Amino acid sequence: MDMETVRLLQIVEKLAPELVPFLTERELNLNIVLRDGLALLEPEDAMEIVQQSICEHQREVLLQ
Repeated sequence: MDMETVRLLQIVEKLAPELVPFLTERELNLNIVLRDGLALLEPEDAMEIVQQSICEHQREVLLQ
């Protein structure tokens, strides 16, 4: 499958909708590149992506 770019919101809504209230609008709008596309993601993959996205977002905020 080809790489696919989606917003973090799409991943969270599909695999971990209970997390939506805990993420900021900026985090939910982050673009995520998926090597194998959204269709092949598992819930544990979604959790790892969310964790990494939050860490990266926090690092960007600290550097500004």
